[in-house]
Amino acid sequence: MTSPLHTLLQPRSIALIGATETARPDFIFGLRSLGFTGEIHVVNPRYPEVHGIKSYASLLDLPAAVDYAILAVPARAVPGVIEDCARKGVKIAHLYTGRFSETGRPQDAELEREVLKVAKRGGVRLIGPNCMGLYYPRLGIGWTDDFPTDAGPVGMASQSSYAPHDLIVMAKPRGIRFSKVIGYGNALDLNECDFLEYLTEDPETKVIMMYIEGVKDGKRFLSYLREATKRKPVILTKGGKGEAGGRAAASHTGSLAGSIQAWQTAVAQAGAIPADSLEELMDYALTFSMLGPISGPRVGIAGSGGGPSVLAADQCEAAGLEVVPLPDEIRQELKARQNPAWDWVGNPVDMTIGIGVLGPGEMLRLMAAHPSFDILIAIVGEPHYAKRQANLSAEAMLTRFGLGALKEKPLLAVVPDKSLNLASLEEPTARLMCDIRTKLLAAGVPVYPTMGRAARSARALLDHYRSVAPEKAVPN
Repeated sequence: MTSPLHTLLQPRSIALIGATETARPDFIFGLRSLGFTGEIHVVNPRYPEVHGIKSYASLLDLPAAVDYAILAVPARAVPGVIEDCARKGVKIAHLYTGRFSETGRPQDAELEREVLKVAKRGGVRLIGPNCMGLYYPRLGIGWTDDFPTDAGPVGMASQSSYAPHDLIVMAKPRGIRFSKVIGYGNALDLNECDFLEYLTEDPETKVIMMYIEGVKDGKRFLSYLREATKRKPVILTKGGKGEAGGRAAASHTGSLAGSIQAWQTAVAQAGAIPADSLEELMDYALTFSMLGPISGPRVGIAGSGGGPSVLAADQCEAAGLEVVPLPDEIRQELKARQNPAWDWVGNPVDMTIGIGVLGPGEMLRLMAAHPSFDILIAIVGEPHYAKRQANLSAEAMLTRFGLGALKEKPLLAVVPDKSLNLASLEEPTARLMCDIRTKLLAAGVPVYPTMGRAARSARALLDHYRSVAPEKAVPN
């Protein structure tokens, strides 16, 4: 491993400089709730203690060594605190403090440059300014007490200050867990290249997510990106793609957004996976963390009624999947089982025409065993159907679908979001659907709120392995 972050992001002691009992975010609560086992120090001359921790007037007054410093002080105080970090032997500092170059004011940009000079002179590496810093669940590091304490295979670097928080919270019910998340803001020192290199080398990270508004060194970034995509899926969302978004990015993190056409071309050539929104970023992260390569675009769909089945077919084809006809061998199998709809049923399977004698699970098993299909999508919990089944347990409904036994082909599940609206969360149907979603994720089946999002995720998976690892995917 060559990235210095492998050492710098393993702190045994953290100093919170400027912490108060009313500060938001409250890093002390975050560290305590996530289970950080190292030493937590507080530096604030205005308080004798903060949340039961003795507070020191200066970092230099601390009797113990400090590995990692978090600065929540006014911008004008940052250069002096960084000088103290250098004297104290702190090797890396997270600048939560904002109001630097992102304001667009010349004096603030000059202050930011002064911070970098002081840090370089003292040998202190910087995350930020204007960012949330590090969430590392295995070590119990984070900035709030509502993050999951369990780690997972997804690593993320985000230039946005609050996007990491939103994404981590969004990820909880989606079944996504993180190895590390780094919000790096203005990227004054350490930037997207450094974090991409770190996550590429990190053995705890299997899938990389990035939210980027601007790139400091395009040539270096693309070189690192090409290397990263040879080893792991890298999913990228670009902020500031339009004129208004570019202006917002400049005032948000001080980034200058480049040509979106050039960006899209470069990302495609490097083998990364573009995501158009934070929701799509999460969909793709879920897909790549739970599913391996798929061999082709031919999809089998079961679990819905007539109208939704037609729409499901349209959405799959719009995403670039192939909704192939039901093979005659499966029809003959249905005939042999004396199913009255044997010559009527197709793909997608319309569960309202009598095929329900066998149930969606049996149809999915027949498609899973047939070479005409590369991937399966189960629609679980259409509201009209789920309402009739609300007296069933989640286990009973999933047994009907037989999803836990389907191992032959990659499987995605759709639990329609219209059955999970906030107004009905207390209703039996909604509780049932929430329980089903939880159990599917626990079984390693990715779940999506719409067929369109499931289909686009499957296509992204196929395109990635065809371009980056073609030996793992079979061409059309």
